[in-house]
Amino acid sequence: MEEESQRQKKIGSVLQRDLVEVLQGAATQGGMRGILISVSKVKVTVDLSVAKVYLSIFPNDKGKELIEGIRSNAPLIKHELSQRTKHQLRRMPALQFFIDDSLEYIDKIDKSLKGEDNPINDPDLLGKRKKS
Repeated sequence: MEEESQRQKKIGSVLQRDLVEVLQGAATQGGMRGILISVSKVKVTVDLSVAKVYLSIFPNDKGKELIEGIRSNAPLIKHELSQRTKHQLRRMPALQFFIDDSLEYIDKIDKSLKGEDNPINDPDLLGKRKKS
């Protein structure tokens, strides 16, 4: 995998900053209290045509439902973003939304380290590894 160019990084950070405001605002306006949406990273393709947006949603159990709503509203989100970034970006990349489950993964490791979910005592907690 190649290193991201400065331009890709710059566009990613512009989108990341504005997306947080757009998504959190939409959730609040939609009457969704107590939900935190954060944009953990934005990866822009080399040709700058697609932005992959990784979201962390708290609480976790709302993630699937919320990501479906966000995906179905992608055209509206893209329009709102293009209004906000019209002085910084000439063309708005297509937006693809994904759940970033790294926080969940970290939480599992943390519980294992604290001995709450000990994989040595309960081998079923470990994901099955493929033999090479």
